[in-house]
Amino acid sequence: MQKEYLSRAVELASENIDQGGGPFGAVIVRKGEVIAEAANRVTLDNDPTAHAEVEAIRKAGRAIGNFDLSDCEIYASCEPCPMCLGAIYWARIPVVYYASNRNEAEQAGFDDSLIYDELAKLPEQRTINMERIREESAEALFSKWKEKTDKTAY
Repeated sequence: MQKEYLSRAVELASENIDQGGGPFGAVIVRKGEVIAEAANRVTLDNDPTAHAEVEAIRKAGRAIGNFDLSDCEIYASCEPCPMCLGAIYWARIPVVYYASNRNEAEQAGFDDSLIYDELAKLPEQRTINMERIREESAEALFSKWKEKTDKTAY
């Protein structure tokens, strides 16, 4: 079945190219059932976060009514980029199957090496100017969160 799900992710990517989108697709499976699938929508929606994996994660969460996808698997047409990998970790998906790797994506013009390199740097050393500004009311947010008794932990 894994091959079938991965083939579907690749098929979604191919169809998306034909529709003017990027060459990426993703399928999320839970207990042997496809609960979400998506293709890259970055250029179609003018949304830089609309990667296939992120779109599929959003759909899967809505489909099962939970942000915790720890009983799911994700199949992607390509090795997830840093943003998608972060989303996969946040969704608690324990396994990722992918077809193409990041080097193949780079050869097609999708180079994430800058982001991988930037993540290893301290905030003040990154290409994007990052500067902490202390704000007392913001510092109280974590105390407020810790004291909340009816919160949904994540």
